[in-house]
Amino acid sequence: RMKDNRPCLPGMEDDEYIGFASLPEQVHRKAMRKGFDFTLMVVGETGLGKSTLINSLFLMDLYKDRKVDNIEERIHKTVEMEKKELEIEERGVKLKLTIVDTPGFNDSINAEDSWQPVLDYVDGQFDAYYKAESGLNRKNIQDTRVHCCLYFISPYGHGLKQADVMVMRKLHHKVNLIPLIAKSDMLTRQECRRLKDRILEEIQRHRIDVYQFPECDSDEDEEFKQQDQELKSCLPFAVVGSNTVVEAGGKKVRGRMYPWGIVEVENPLHSDFTKLRRMLISTHMQDLKDMTCEVHYENYRAERLSGAQVTSHADRGKLKRDSAAPMEADLVTDRLLREKEEEIRRMAEVVAKMQAQLQSQNSPRVYGSVAQV
Repeated sequence: RMKDNRPCLPGMEDDEYIGFASLPEQVHRKAMRKGFDFTLMVVGETGLGKSTLINSLFLMDLYKDRKVDNIEERIHKTVEMEKKELEIEERGVKLKLTIVDTPGFNDSINAEDSWQPVLDYVDGQFDAYYKAESGLNRKNIQDTRVHCCLYFISPYGHGLKQADVMVMRKLHHKVNLIPLIAKSDMLTRQECRRLKDRILEEIQRHRIDVYQFPECDSDEDEEFKQQDQELKSCLPFAVVGSNTVVEAGGKKVRGRMYPWGIVEVENPLHSDFTKLRRMLISTHMQDLKDMTCEVHYENYRAERLSGAQVTSHADRGKLKRDSAAPMEADLVTDRLLREKEEEIRRMAEVVAKMQAQLQSQNSPRVYGSVAQV
């Protein structure tokens, strides 16, 4: 029997219990003391509001010193990986947040290799974690693996570009991919809905695996289930970001002011920004980390181990071939030595016979009692 989540046995008093019910409290204290880490990557063309959205999500200005390149400088622009690390504390919970931006992505005329630096960075963090995990000192492993990738899609087109399809297919098995429609305030509600449907259809047609929300447990309350269903129906998230505060309805809000009205960033009727922030930070951050560890990193680790095994077999075969060559040379040398010894023995026998014949010819003959030489 259970009473107040404590096991009760026959004859056991209410105040007597084993004590393992306090395990969640121990885990909680340890996690609070250690803190949490999370790495977020943003990928998209210049001008889609990646930096603005990050500043809006975490209520800070991370890119105030960034220089915007002109058209001439962007013709041969190469993709860079810009990483910013910061520590945030909220109600005693410490979060080490790493933001990885990709300035220059898809900006050059020939953007065929724009995905390569991004892919190399993701693999590089997997490789660093793999080496740290395989080392001797594994107590303080720094987890720099990319836990989530926000992929920004332009609102000006009619769906995914060919470059978007190629990059997403390169990344979808290595990182949790979440597609966003950037600057969705450029679209009407009907246009936004049609663009979402078009993007989802193209994602399915090109077999791109985006992040799948986990199913709710049966014991979850109805409010959480409804919120989870709303998040699933919002993909891809249509977002708006802003670093300015405007006055709307007598209160100050983050938003954008246009001649025809004000777009409020945190108004769910204007964009999916609040749903994205709730999913990314409040409800699914741990699941994103678990998916990275249990699925994407395990796939990378399995490939590394299988590759190491193939290399080991190849090295072992090469070692056998290399060791077989000296053995064959030794056998040839031994055979030549034996043939030489056999030839010397035969020559010695011939010499001995010749000496014996000479001796027999030079020895004195005896006739009766007279010796004649």
